Amino acid sequence: MANDASTVFDLVILGGGSGGYAAALRGAQLGLDVALIEKNKLGGTCLHNGCIPTKALLHAGEIADQAREADQFGVLTTFQGIDINAVHKYKDDVISGLYKGLQGLVASRKVTYIEGEGRLSSPTSVDVGGRRVEGRHVLLATGSVPKSLPGLDIDGDRIISSDHALTLDRVPKSALVLGGGVIGVEFASAWKSFGTDVTVIEGLKHLVPVEDENSSKLLERAFRKRGIKFNLGTFFEKAEYTQDGVRVTLADGKTFEAEILLVAIGRGPVSAGLGYEEQGVATDRGYVLVDEYLRTNVPTISAVGDLVPTLQLAHVGFAEGILVAERLAGLKTVPIDYDGVPRVTYCHPEVASVGITEAKAKEVYGADKVVVLKYNLAGNGKSKILKTAGEIKLVQVKDGAVVGVHMVGDRMGEQVGEAQLIYNWEALPAEVAQLIHAHPTQSEALGEAHLALAGKPLHSHD
Repeated sequence: MANDASTVFDLVILGGGSGGYAAALRGAQLGLDVALIEKNKLGGTCLHNGCIPTKALLHAGEIADQAREADQFGVLTTFQGIDINAVHKYKDDVISGLYKGLQGLVASRKVTYIEGEGRLSSPTSVDVGGRRVEGRHVLLATGSVPKSLPGLDIDGDRIISSDHALTLDRVPKSALVLGGGVIGVEFASAWKSFGTDVTVIEGLKHLVPVEDENSSKLLERAFRKRGIKFNLGTFFEKAEYTQDGVRVTLADGKTFEAEILLVAIGRGPVSAGLGYEEQGVATDRGYVLVDEYLRTNVPTISAVGDLVPTLQLAHVGFAEGILVAERLAGLKTVPIDYDGVPRVTYCHPEVASVGITEAKAKEVYGADKVVVLKYNLAGNGKSKILKTAGEIKLVQVKDGAVVGVHMVGDRMGEQVGEAQLIYNWEALPAEVAQLIHAHPTQSEALGEAHLALAGKPLHSHD
């Protein structure tokens, strides 16, 4: 392996997704000499196969729904169907613009960008394309790929992953979605908007099972109203081809049939065959183990993003990458409070949250120390105008701070920024109640909820 001995980088990053490129940009900004290695496209899963393209599909679905329902607002429209090629062009144009911008940003920061498949070759080097890239520190950021189950072969034909779903050349007449988490319900929502007959199969007892149970129940109610079917509480047994589709059998013998099956049971880390274990990096089920500062057990190696067992969210990757870069540059860093990270599921209606659930709060503080308030969006003028239903639920430690904000309703993802500040700044309900929210806005609902929790409700009943 050729070694360019003339260059020893301060930081060599393996993986150019959210965590990797954030570390590269911040590290270069702080004066570090950075090499960034990526085998596919800069931007990784989020930009090319995740956050951005799925939200583009969901927005196209939202436009389709609005066209169908425009008469509710006195607007006369005719919905003629979905041109899937045009949808993909819209989606790809969004990705392309962001991709070009990111490429320009990396170049402008003087990051050395190396295209190729890298492999950790020592605690301070990565081999790529016949070259050994040396660094004083190595950051592993190789991301994740869609997972499957034993005996369930994702073939890209009738049994597909989210990657395949993003480039599907048609709107399926019917679809089964295996997995009722974020990925599953987002695709179920988009496909329903496109006109697909959708059934979600979730082995746990609720959709979006990591969310507060109240949010799950509200989403389930909304999905029923939209005609999205789901089966909860029974696990997958097998899948097989039928004459013109797929049949799924559950552990209780119940069967479901559709044109295609989307396997959306989560994503697993990309770590196999990359030299991690050979160099002594501790792993567990493929995840690289790190401490609160994202350090592995090898002093010269850190890891971030979907590769480590933290929340699989692009903005978590950004934060982790920035933390590593700042630590290596000698700045004082603070560990990430993962409970304080905003979480959004972009289905219709949206599910957004920050902090801990009511169940977790009772476990941590005791049931008698937890206060809960629910504010129905029916009392919010802007939500009424938008014809969206839902609720904001606050979880408070008695006589203390709000430790959980859980929201269901269209555009609630846009409200989670303020909710994040409320949680992370340990705000008291009375302090939030003093803030004046613009009327009519949906953010006003957060203010009204805190007014009520502070004992002075305005547009809600005592």
